[in-house]
Amino acid sequence: MPAPHDVPGPGELVAAVREFLERDVLAGLDGRTRFHALVAINTLGIVERELDHGREHADRHRARLRELGFPDDASLAAAIREGACDDRYVQLKDALTEMVRDKLAVANPGYTEG
Repeated sequence: MPAPHDVPGPGELVAAVREFLERDVLAGLDGRTRFHALVAINTLGIVERELDHGREHADRHRARLRELGFPDDASLAAAIREGACDDRYVQLKDALTEMVRDKLAVANPGYTEG
């Protein structure tokens, strides 16, 4: 992260907390507390991936919206509901597929692997 902040950056801090929970804390937990620790570990993983890919994904998302001719997601969703994109099915499907892939790469990369 650029000045005025020093290293470690946000991604490194989040990774350190996630790794601590995974390596040192999780083994000593059970039941509800273990479940919540697993949720926290997963959440920190999402934050790490968002930090790693967020800017790139946001740029690609805006580019896809521009290529489709929409300023934002709400406009695109309204046009889909109204059937205004029916004549561009392949283009729309390809763009939406890539949008979902980017979302899954952050939320749960295992869904798109393999």
